[in-house]
Amino acid sequence: MSEENLKSMNDLVAMCKRRGFIFQSSEIYGGQGGFWDYGPLGVELKMNVKNRWWRAMTLRRNVVGVDSAIIMHPETWKASGHVDGFIDPLVDCKNCKARFRADQIDLSASCTNCGESGTFTEPRDFNLMFKTQIGPVEDSAATAYLRPETAQGIFVNFNNVQGTMRQKLPFGIAQIGKAFRNEITPGNFIFRQREFEQMEMQYFVKPGVQMEAMEEWKQARWKWHLDNGLRSDHLQWEPHGPDNLAHYADAATDIEYKFPHGWGEMEGIHSRTDFDLSQHQQFSGKNLNYVDQLDGNKKYIPYVIETSVGLDRTILALMCDAYRLENAGDKENERVVMKFHPKIAPIKFAVMPLMKKPQLEEVATKLFADLQENYLGEYDVAGSIGKRYRRQDEIGTPFCLTVDFDSLEDNSVTVRDRDTMTQERISLDKVKSYLAERL
Repeated sequence: MSEENLKSMNDLVAMCKRRGFIFQSSEIYGGQGGFWDYGPLGVELKMNVKNRWWRAMTLRRNVVGVDSAIIMHPETWKASGHVDGFIDPLVDCKNCKARFRADQIDLSASCTNCGESGTFTEPRDFNLMFKTQIGPVEDSAATAYLRPETAQGIFVNFNNVQGTMRQKLPFGIAQIGKAFRNEITPGNFIFRQREFEQMEMQYFVKPGVQMEAMEEWKQARWKWHLDNGLRSDHLQWEPHGPDNLAHYADAATDIEYKFPHGWGEMEGIHSRTDFDLSQHQQFSGKNLNYVDQLDGNKKYIPYVIETSVGLDRTILALMCDAYRLENAGDKENERVVMKFHPKIAPIKFAVMPLMKKPQLEEVATKLFADLQENYLGEYDVAGSIGKRYRRQDEIGTPFCLTVDFDSLEDNSVTVRDRDTMTQERISLDKVKSYLAERL
């Protein structure tokens, strides 16, 4: 049996729409660039990833969570440097009016949109934050921003969390939430969006031990991606050299995935020093020092190790990695199968009565209700059994359970494995334990 990996993002985009994973936002109006909607299966996939990340973080004794507001006090973004420094160079094509980031194109070459040469405007600065207004009067005093990252909501709550939860260094604060960046050139499906979701954890440590803590989190985060089913040869480290470090960092590295369009950042692990807390202390006038009771009540600003992973990019990587085309060109045997890790798969099982017969559906309905107490499944009775198998393969369902006429005699069902397509008979009273061992 031949097997091919995903070659074109277009194939994945088409499958996602066809099967209810992801839709273009506002599609009936022609769509809105840089925004995507998650469909019924995409929502379940997203929830599975979020839950696995949240458990991986907060089941530790020294990591707790927050859920901060999307709109924060405008001074937050002055302190963080986003008002003055969150800028990309922008150019327009004078001929077709298309816009580009000046640092990602050759300004002496032809426009990639219309083909005209020598038509670009001079580069000008463009702040990526979305502006909005608070209150009924549109004046400068009411200007606010949609947050471009979730990290600052953690930093401004440092005192609140440390005090109420009585945390001692080292400890972390985790958050999952939406962020917004007015990207000049969004693209590659959900890889680069204007509205996206982040899973971030800021780990506060004593100055001087940040490199050791960073190494620990690098290994933990690499392992998490492998545990989700990503293939190791599709992952790589991309360290930031001295010339590529953000102004607040003393070390940084990315975990990249090999997407169809090339290697792309999926997660960043950064040593942010004491920059953020120091800035917020300066701008707010509030004392953000930590009192180290284990070191003679010494006071200092903690250093921070950040793990920041894009939820949407993680989902994209998981879908790209799971996508397989088997027996390409063979009309009878060709199939697309999403080989999700069972813990990631949006649908865990499908119950299929062989035919629409009352006696078969009675057994199938009871089995489905019993299993649905523990796992999200589908009851699938439409079409031939072969077509139903193919549909479940394409949405990544690990196991299909078929109720046939023999089931009425031997109280067993046929269980089909998604990846191997092997089938075996399992007693009805053992199906739940069978799935528990494999899910």
